[in-house]
Amino acid sequence: MADADDVRRLALGLPEVVEIDSEGFDFRVANKGFVWSYPERRPGRPRVIRTDIAVLYVGDEAEKQALLLGEPDLFFTTPGYDGFPLVMLRLPRVDVARLTELVTDAWRMRAPDDLARQLD
Repeated sequence: MADADDVRRLALGLPEVVEIDSEGFDFRVANKGFVWSYPERRPGRPRVIRTDIAVLYVGDEAEKQALLLGEPDLFFTTPGYDGFPLVMLRLPRVDVARLTELVTDAWRMRAPDDLARQLD
């Protein structure tokens, strides 16, 4: 079972990551977000930052659909994210090894190529 502290530790362990000041967590590389807390919005209610749910950059619609269809217990989306290569991940349902893979992959897709090669 993973949590926001695991996300923070993993993200900050990657090269040139910056944490943006927020109510939850928000990480960027080269000014591009790759993982952040889910800002839940419900009609008629104020936005709530959910640190038990991570929003992850996944690169493209095909990858998004593969995750959503293949592991619906872990991943979901909302209409506000339609058309964006992003999925929401239920942190309490993922182990740290899988979270490491997901955060690292999101970072690789957003990092400049020369920086991403540093992990190879």
